Amino acid sequence: TAATEVTSLAVTKLDGTAKGGVVIGISDQFQIPVKYIGVGERVEDLQVFNKFEFVDSFFK
Repeated sequence: TAATEVTSLAVTKLDGTAKGGVVIGISDQFQIPVKYIGVGERVEDLQVFNKFEFVDSFFK
């Protein structure tokens, strides 16, 4: 963030919740909201990030 202002994140390759925990750490450490997540390999797999659905997915 020293070179440019980062205002939000788009995190890809979140096919499983095991990898998903990193989203919370990055967002918290840099105080930057996550706007989109990629849950597959296609453009159609890019979704608007919903923090409630994301946390709920850890318990399913």
